[in-house]
Amino acid sequence: MAAACLLFVAGIVALLQGIAALADNDLLIVGVNYTFEFDVTTWGWIHIVLGIIGIAVSLGLFVGMAWARGMAFVIAALSIVANFLWMPYYPLWSIVIIALDVAVIWAVATWRPDEV
Repeated sequence: MAAACLLFVAGIVALLQGIAALADNDLLIVGVNYTFEFDVTTWGWIHIVLGIIGIAVSLGLFVGMAWARGMAFVIAALSIVANFLWMPYYPLWSIVIIALDVAVIWAVATWRPDEV
């Protein structure tokens, strides 16, 4: 249950991060020497897609779907990579989401459904 709640929150935050990137391209500015520089709109869509999938997977975890555990690992890992690359744009949000994703991976890895 904790993994589902954490993944849901991480999905909502990623969704808001993506919406913020789409709403105002001038809000987020990165230096000229960033290797993984994409257009902010592209990053916005990446975060929106990860957020929506994260929310959907968290709903699967809430109802106990077996596929949701594996997908939670995959989505959390992809989100960690995306937010590491996004860090020059908005470091605080990236760090918060990375921490939530690490907590999701831990919660899913240590969850024992037979003990609930």
